[in-house]
Amino acid sequence: MRHQKKQNKLSLRAGRRAGLLRNLAQSLVIYEQIKTTEAKAKALKSYIERLINNAKKDNKMNAIRESNRYFTDKIASRKLMEVLVKKYENKSSGFTRITKMGDRVGDAAPMVIIELI
Repeated sequence: MRHQKKQNKLSLRAGRRAGLLRNLAQSLVIYEQIKTTEAKAKALKSYIERLINNAKKDNKMNAIRESNRYFTDKIASRKLMEVLVKKYENKSSGFTRITKMGDRVGDAAPMVIIELI
């Protein structure tokens, strides 16, 4: 059965989609604000919230290994574990905000800014 398996596929194969979300999440953690399309931002929102919640768990060694599994850049992993976990220690969800910007000039894709609150 496929209960609760809904996922935005972004018109990409699984490997490319995973790489795209990994790069977007890494950029969001490092810069705390990125500009992207609305569909990518909505897919990224659940991805990044899961990463932050995993980093907040009590077993820090497993949390570090999990974040290193998702990020290729050690700076992003370190910032997640040291800065963002302290910033969100009292929150359980709602770590991101999506703000609409309008349409892109080239193809009229809806653009948004996704940022860490």
